[in-house]
Amino acid sequence: SSAKRRQKGQRVGQETREHARGMGKQVHLVFRGSRVAGGGRRLPLLSAASRTAAASRRGSRARVPGGGFRALNDAFPFSVGSPHLAHLARPSRDVVVKSRVSEEESSLPTEGEGGVRVLVVGGGGREHALVWGLARSRRCGRVYCAPGNAGIALEPNTVLLGKSDLDCDDHEAVVQFCEREGVSLVVIGPEAELVAGLADALRSRGIRAFGPSRAAAQLEGSKTFMKDVCRKYGIPTASYEAFDEAEAALSYLRRPETSFPIVVKADGLAAGKGVVIAQDLPDAEAAVESMLLGKQFGDAGASVVIEDFLAGEEASFFVIVDANGTSVKLHSAQDHKAAYDGDVGPNTGGMGAYSPAPVVTERVEAEVMSRVVEPLVRGLREEGCPFQGVIFAGLMIDGSDVKVLEFNVRFGDPECEVLLYRMRSDLLDLVLAACDGALDDFGEIEWDEDPALVVVMAARGYPGSYEKGTLIDLPTAVSSDDDPAKVFHANTKSGEGGEVLAAGGRVLAV
Repeated sequence: SSAKRRQKGQRVGQETREHARGMGKQVHLVFRGSRVAGGGRRLPLLSAASRTAAASRRGSRARVPGGGFRALNDAFPFSVGSPHLAHLARPSRDVVVKSRVSEEESSLPTEGEGGVRVLVVGGGGREHALVWGLARSRRCGRVYCAPGNAGIALEPNTVLLGKSDLDCDDHEAVVQFCEREGVSLVVIGPEAELVAGLADALRSRGIRAFGPSRAAAQLEGSKTFMKDVCRKYGIPTASYEAFDEAEAALSYLRRPETSFPIVVKADGLAAGKGVVIAQDLPDAEAAVESMLLGKQFGDAGASVVIEDFLAGEEASFFVIVDANGTSVKLHSAQDHKAAYDGDVGPNTGGMGAYSPAPVVTERVEAEVMSRVVEPLVRGLREEGCPFQGVIFAGLMIDGSDVKVLEFNVRFGDPECEVLLYRMRSDLLDLVLAACDGALDDFGEIEWDEDPALVVVMAARGYPGSYEKGTLIDLPTAVSSDDDPAKVFHANTKSGEGGEVLAAGGRVLAV
């Protein structure tokens, strides 16, 4: 009977774990069938190959034939080929099951004890990718997402929290929610919440927060701060000057030695719109006047940075930094900013991306780590604002010359989608190691060797005016064994009848 099979599964699972503990090991069990119980635990992915992979603290590999996944018929009601499983169910790929921390060493619960409860702050495509990656972890019990979107609501073990449920601008409310619901980790997606100090509020109450402090987040929140840090610690970047008075800025532009094009940037956060590449003096003067006199960006444009124009090929490089200042490289990516095919049209928040970026060679990676990341992390500690979280370095690469365009203090969007699609290591383990200052013990991060590419589906008219609330009719299955795919939702919401509606400019990331 099913009850007897369940009891046998529980007994075998318990005996296996006890045997592993005696050897100081951990195990990850891979069973045949659509329903199992391993010591009372429900496993989110089951393989057609009935193999048991014993994982040491450093992890091990379990080879899983493509197309051999089935889902639990009640707890995880997905079919073969579901986009939820597509990232792992590839025809000729090894699935890497990385186990980093033994149960004896960890103070956090495993899934058998209820699992780690995580709150993800944000509601775009980046946050959908984060929720998707975290929810697949063997240690994840539940993921809350505030405010989330219609696609995030479809992920397993995920609970959406609308603004009426949890207003993340109210830091005390976020802290109280975490304390009430037993949330032990908060992953902060958008830069605005980091610059506003949400991570500080959480850490002050003993709650893990993945992301920098308010002071360290000024690396993105203030262009002047970022450029001053680069200048002080020898990080290669374009020559610049900062101004908070229009007359002084205009005088600087009118010098005989000023060359064009030149770049004018609003100092603060301007939703990606605060950068003007001025082709001539009138364009540059107009940009300065609109920011400093016309208050185009409000407080974000109260001061400006004017810097030399850099030519070359842009790329992004991502690094994770732990609480002790250890930095580990993630990977590179390139995004596509122009609205239309052929690199034409107005600038956007990003219409697509791919990873890895061919222009970021091993030589470039080594140079970025030694000349950019290491002095940056060391410099921030010396400035009294140590960094913990993700550093997103925007680079300009021109042959052998590599310079920093900007730093962001969080994952990019849509770069996050391609990075996490390629990541084979356990994302939750990685984030916890960063929060706990344990990246030294984590080991090498595993990646899929194949590149990943994401294309953004946007509302007609974006980035100009566009209609909201239009119906999105998605197929039930968007993936197959021969054509693995995943749809991340960027700006969607659920209608009254459960239908998916467009709620913004960039709607889906495929």
